Amino acid sequence: MTASKAQAHLLGQLMCDTTRDTLWQPAAGWIRERLPGSELVCRVGSGQATYHRFDRQRKQHLITYGVRMIEAKHRPETANGWLSSREIQKRGYFGGELSVLNLLAHTCCHEFAHLLQQSAGQRFRGSVHNRHFYAILDELHESGGADKTRRALAERSHDRGIPLSDAAFVLPDPGHQRECWQVGEAVAFGKGQREIRGQIIRINRKTCTVDGTGRARGVRYRVPLQMLRKAG
Repeated sequence: MTASKAQAHLLGQLMCDTTRDTLWQPAAGWIRERLPGSELVCRVGSGQATYHRFDRQRKQHLITYGVRMIEAKHRPETANGWLSSREIQKRGYFGGELSVLNLLAHTCCHEFAHLLQQSAGQRFRGSVHNRHFYAILDELHESGGADKTRRALAERSHDRGIPLSDAAFVLPDPGHQRECWQVGEAVAFGKGQREIRGQIIRINRKTCTVDGTGRARGVRYRVPLQMLRKAG
């Protein structure tokens, strides 16, 4: 399953609406007890960057959902490299099942957990995905908040006629992927102006080490197997 940029942007807006209505509203009182006047702004970014930031001077929490992140989580080969995928599988969220719906709903929960972590004073420089963060994220799933988020996102997308599959992904086999590549082979990754070309110098379990060529000469990259393609 793939999503056009327009569909991904609409899904990002629905993720923003779901975050505000399903996650922020029940917690807003608790958050404002800790810092009166706190507000949430959600936006859809043009790239893949997806994050929570807090502006203490303006008392504003900003959550950004990157449109390219949403596109990537529609395909097993590009979704598999995201932290949200590893969290779902390793921590058993949504039964450990990866699907577009589960990934996007969990992304809402992940970023909102950062908001709660910040509000509780448990986010520290160099220690973001710490035990405090995962205690909050676990609680969102165990309390039913994540399931409510999943249902709300599914209902909103259905009402807007935007495809949002709940079918489980069949993930690529890393062993098979490794066999597709050889040391010395010319490869590329990224798209458009962000495309990088290089040469494989090492094949690892889930990644290849690539020496950049052309404008990327002198830079070394560790690239997930599923992101590589043969250089034309």
